[in-house]
Amino acid sequence: MARKKTIRDIDWNGKRALVRVDFNVPLENGQITDDTRIRASLPTIRYLLEHGAAVILMSHLGRPKNKVVESMRLAPVVARLAELLPEAKAVKGTQATTGPSVEAAVQDLKPGEVLVLENTRFDPREEANDESMARELAKLGDVYVNDAFGSAHRAHASTEGVARFLPAVAGFLMEAELAALQGALENPARPFVTIIGGAKISDKIGVIKNLLTKVDALLIGGGMANTFLLAQGYEMGDSLVEPDSVPTAKELLEQAASSGVRFMLPTDVVIADAFSADANRKVVPVSEIPAGWRVMDIGPETVRAYSEVITGAQTVIWNGPMGVFEMAPFAEGTRAIAEAVAKCPGMTIVGGGDSVAAVEQMGLADKIRHISTGGGASLELLEGRVLPGVAALNDAE
Repeated sequence: MARKKTIRDIDWNGKRALVRVDFNVPLENGQITDDTRIRASLPTIRYLLEHGAAVILMSHLGRPKNKVVESMRLAPVVARLAELLPEAKAVKGTQATTGPSVEAAVQDLKPGEVLVLENTRFDPREEANDESMARELAKLGDVYVNDAFGSAHRAHASTEGVARFLPAVAGFLMEAELAALQGALENPARPFVTIIGGAKISDKIGVIKNLLTKVDALLIGGGMANTFLLAQGYEMGDSLVEPDSVPTAKELLEQAASSGVRFMLPTDVVIADAFSADANRKVVPVSEIPAGWRVMDIGPETVRAYSEVITGAQTVIWNGPMGVFEMAPFAEGTRAIAEAVAKCPGMTIVGGGDSVAAVEQMGLADKIRHISTGGGASLELLEGRVLPGVAALNDAE
């Protein structure tokens, strides 16, 4: 994909920057429990302020289903942003996303000040990518900046529509995401290894198909591995499987074999007699899963084999846990893979909420070269899809 223009390509002095950010943060009782996404936007906002812009921020929060939901207002975000940006001359919020009151607030906005618009998804036109909303948003700024990679796979009024009516460039977070993920897919240092986990094959068929044309080795874990093992004729007991996906699993195994890709599945697993942290558990080869038991994690032999491939790689992408890592007795496989990725000397990329949560819980985040902020967006990019929010940005010369 062509390189996109970034905020470095614009003279911001005296301009209004209309910036799509991802402030979709978790809230409990009106309090932000994790401000990672707000912090991720700060380099872009600071650059704009330092270069003489007035900054107007847009974001969704939660799923209000096209109506105003008081508990999903962005007021807590405005308050936290003000704490994180003491250098801003002012950090203010609005009670609406578009309309006369918002236009008046923008007219009053001075260089060095920040204005946060209300939750974009309160307006039913946002998710419909309605042109009238896109035009109303475009009136608020001189240049559009998309720094919300996590929403770039959505063709919404604030992510794609508005870019039709303003010069449109990438913020630093968007730029970093595209450089890491597209760089790995288009020109990886080899060996190139991907680790795909999570519950279901059906969620990641497109990703696996696309990666099989690019990688040297593909390592499978999590619930989806069970369906591949079922396709190979193993008895899976009470494990999570997708019988309807068995033909697809066989096709993918054949594709890997014909393309010379090393397709690795667990050889041993941790099983339990119930889906519970208190269940009886043991390690068995995949050929010896008894009736009434279920796979909950990859086993130590699999961990050793996977870790050897990972630490010998030059490019690694990991998306999805290796087991039911939220239950402590079944977190060891995911923990061990996280440690192996952290030890890899090459380019390491972790994407997907659960994988990111795992490396952060284990204190390994600072040892990963790139942690993607966009689960769905990173998956669609890995699948080879064009992201609407990226395609809408202006190409660099």
